[in-house]
Amino acid sequence: MKKTAIFALFAAISSQPAAAQKQWSLRECCDYAVSHNINLQQQENQRRQSELQLSTARNSRLPDLSGSVGQNFSFGRGLTSENTYSNTNTSSTSFSLGTSVPLFTGFQIPNQIKLSELNLEAATQDLEKARNDIRMQVAQAYVQILYNQEISDVAHRQISIDSMQVVRLKALVDNGRASGAQLSQQQATLAQSRLTATQADNNLQLAILTLTQLLELPTADGFAVVRPDGQNGMRGPLYSGGAAVPDAEAIYAEALGVKPEIAAQQLRLRATDHSIKLAQAGYLPTLSLSGGLGSNYYTTSGFPADAFGTQLKNNFSQYIGLNLNVPIFNRFQTRNNIRNARIEQQNQQLALENTKKNLYKEIQQACLNTTAAQAKYESSIVAAKSSHDAFTLMQAKYENGKANITEFNEAKNNYLRAESDLVQARYELLYQQALIQFYRGRVFDF
Repeated sequence: MKKTAIFALFAAISSQPAAAQKQWSLRECCDYAVSHNINLQQQENQRRQSELQLSTARNSRLPDLSGSVGQNFSFGRGLTSENTYSNTNTSSTSFSLGTSVPLFTGFQIPNQIKLSELNLEAATQDLEKARNDIRMQVAQAYVQILYNQEISDVAHRQISIDSMQVVRLKALVDNGRASGAQLSQQQATLAQSRLTATQADNNLQLAILTLTQLLELPTADGFAVVRPDGQNGMRGPLYSGGAAVPDAEAIYAEALGVKPEIAAQQLRLRATDHSIKLAQAGYLPTLSLSGGLGSNYYTTSGFPADAFGTQLKNNFSQYIGLNLNVPIFNRFQTRNNIRNARIEQQNQQLALENTKKNLYKEIQQACLNTTAAQAKYESSIVAAKSSHDAFTLMQAKYENGKANITEFNEAKNNYLRAESDLVQARYELLYQQALIQFYRGRVFDF
């Protein structure tokens, strides 16, 4: 199985220097989640049960062995050794050891072994799909943390800008060059910026909590993720100009060969062939070889009896035999079993086709989302640059008394909104690109 692309969603993150507190890379988060997730542990137990079923099927070729010991007492009138009836008490002790070996079972054993092998492979693919699902959830939560971190930074930059303007207006008010109303308006703007920053910080903490819960960590205290430096492929377009639009057909063709959910359904479809053969075995005879050893000890009240060891030696017997069982009529049970197995095969074929269709729909959606995210990201870069330039110009005009505070705040809000949109577009595109590589089963590196 190829490595899942989600491990390399942020390859640049893994190379960051360690901070004072432990910082988790995406790969570390995924590995930890896979190792500690309870649902995955349950899925692993199901796979181990399939292993045991395969072992049981293989061992069915071996002979069995059983022993028995019996003790019987009889009271009242009975037949004596002299062929007369009398009121006597008798006791008998018996020992036996028997074995049987299946010689021919209508090909049930080889078909059951093959069926169990395919079921084990399918269970292994189910486990890998469950791991991929957890990795994807971790990646989504990881990206959300990075996004909320940048939004929080934007909000705190807004506080910094508003704080500087409050300080500036206080000085102007003291010099009689600005009114108290202007100062009060800017202080209200600063208070709103602080509220926005508080909300952004809360959203960041909630995103961290979500990821730590996925990791099954006892607490989110002290948890931090490795953060991109903002320069390693993060500012420019993640697709270079003129990059080809993702081809859903080509990606789907690759996905069919690597996605575990497809492999699991294909294995189960192959297994239905052996289920049909198992049902058809009901028409065939079975042959087994059996053998055993036995002896007994017998006493009758009022009559002499040989010693225990002597009787066991004298009564020792052995047997060997062949048992042939030929089915003739079993109330159409075999016929109905075969029909039911064929219906199950049809259902499994439909399940495979449905899984393929769902996968193709997901890939189509991912390709469209990637194309849209690319266009949105490139537009956001232009918008952010334009709004930054406009804000810089408006800030200079405002500080020189050529623009009022309303115009300044409007330009500032437009700039910060454009920055937020750029952050969102950046991580949306990064995630969609990783998702495309995830479907292709390739490592995404940038």
